[in-house]
Amino acid sequence: MPEPATSPGPDPRRWLILAVASAAQFLAVLDLIAVNIAFPAIGADFRSASTATLSWVLNAYTIVLAALLVPAGRLADETGRRRSFLLGMALFGAASLGCGAAPGLGWLIAARVVQGVAAAIVVPTSLSLALPAFAPRERATAVGLWTAVSAVAASSGPVVGGLLAASDWRWIFLINVPVVLVAVAAGVRILPRAEPVRAEPVRAEPVRAEPVRTESVRTQSVRTQSVRTEPVRTERVRSRARRLDPLGTLLVLLATGALTTACVEAPDWGYAAPATLTVLAAGLAAAALCVAHMRRHPDPVVDPALFRSRGFTTATLGLLSYFLAYSALLLSATWLFTGVWGYSTRRAGVAVAAWPLTVLVVSMLSGRIVRALGERRSAVLGAAAFTAAPVWWLVAAGPSGGGAHYAAGFLPGLVLAGIGTGLYQPVMFAAAGLLPAHRLSLGSGVLMMSRQGGTALGVAALVVVTGGARQPDLGALRAGWVFAALTAAVAAFAGAVFRTGQDRAARRH
Repeated sequence: MPEPATSPGPDPRRWLILAVASAAQFLAVLDLIAVNIAFPAIGADFRSASTATLSWVLNAYTIVLAALLVPAGRLADETGRRRSFLLGMALFGAASLGCGAAPGLGWLIAARVVQGVAAAIVVPTSLSLALPAFAPRERATAVGLWTAVSAVAASSGPVVGGLLAASDWRWIFLINVPVVLVAVAAGVRILPRAEPVRAEPVRAEPVRAEPVRTESVRTQSVRTQSVRTEPVRTERVRSRARRLDPLGTLLVLLATGALTTACVEAPDWGYAAPATLTVLAAGLAAAALCVAHMRRHPDPVVDPALFRSRGFTTATLGLLSYFLAYSALLLSATWLFTGVWGYSTRRAGVAVAAWPLTVLVVSMLSGRIVRALGERRSAVLGAAAFTAAPVWWLVAAGPSGGGAHYAAGFLPGLVLAGIGTGLYQPVMFAAAGLLPAHRLSLGSGVLMMSRQGGTALGVAALVVVTGGARQPDLGALRAGWVFAALTAAVAAFAGAVFRTGQDRAARRH
């Protein structure tokens, strides 16, 4: 296992750093969810456009974000995370302004593409900037709060989107601009400037210094310092000159972009349609070529050595399984409240609010829980709680759903999902800290890609198991809950085999 990323000590500004990083995460997730709610209002403004064309307002962001997470994380590791984060936030703000001021649908879709690029830059760098600022014992709490922000953004998206769209859908994008300005201004002041030093040994050419008898002690000191700093200069030059593996980057883009497109567009194209199967086959072929390329390239865009860490590999697979369940459960809850029970979008958002509120509370306690139980037990407990949520709904709804009540039947399931989210995600996302310091952003990007891939696959799978109806009935939703329970159980298994140093420490106490 590679040596975990470490820091000399906790940064006194670490909570402010986390706040700035979390703001980026909040905006990236909120704009993914809220725009879905505003989709009818956007369509009303562009009535001449087909539904297929309008769907690219949603899909362009999702596909570009998923495709660029890993290359953007690698680029941030090579060129500087602070610089990448600030550039990404500024680009996100500019793209949001472009979306809000879009004079036509083509402009809006193009601006959404730029938004996806910007989100792909800031999401992996936000976590990799925040993690090193905390001592190892505080990281579970920090990642828990970072996770809670994401959960709050996801579940509040319908409410925020509905409220803003009721006035004008453009406000969904324009509201980002002042938040970005504050985050960039704060980031310039508080984000750490120091970048990680590569772990690879570097041989510096010796600096020849001819002895001069008359030079002063101060001159000798300066000359000695120049000799000592020469390896650092050489390392910086070599790091900047290091190839970024353009072919590998292209293959990652093609694979993730094609696979995400197939998942996102399959409900509209048809799951057995030639277009879906062609794009899916292209994505799988690109993925196979990417794996073969990574094994041969001396410094590939995704270093296979990352997956020599059992903890990191387990976390990657565990998050993929978890977000299959997460996205299916969240969407099925929305369908239940709006379709079966006839709630308004605003009321449905309030009904789901118990989930993110529970996440927020549990996330604040997650650090203590992880220190007491260890990461493995905490992950298993979280995944078990999440698995219990759809099981509770299956039992509470009964065969026909007769007599099902929100407070007694579905609220406990939302609370269980919140407990599971608050315990499982912090442990798994913190696995990026198991990697060498110079691979933090890349590792974060891989974990985020698991999240995006799991979310896209979970939504597509839910559509399949519920029969493809736009508003599934309760019987179809029950099939979705079975799917969520099974995939959450797989995530629990991943948690059971996940183990790091904290687990050994917890067993000693």
